[in-house]
Amino acid sequence: MSQNTGKIVQVLGAVVDVQFDVQNVPAIYQALHIKYEYQGEPTTLTVEGQQHLGEGLVRAVAMSTTEGLVRGMDVIDRDIGDSLDIY
Repeated sequence: MSQNTGKIVQVLGAVVDVQFDVQNVPAIYQALHIKYEYQGEPTTLTVEGQQHLGEGLVRAVAMSTTEGLVRGMDVIDRDIGDSLDIY
């Protein structure tokens, strides 16, 4: 499983803009993960890529509150694609 990392460049409410390398832009609807600490508690926020803005910039929508997010935080695209087992 490969791991692609981007950086938060802007947070506007539930909208998070993330900069990735131009060669490694995640697919639309791809789940992206942000691990950080908020008020002393470890937190993982999932955001979903919604739009490619060009030059490696991805606009994503948060699945929960964006409180505590700041520019420069790492965003991880695990790029698991079709590797999920279906039972």
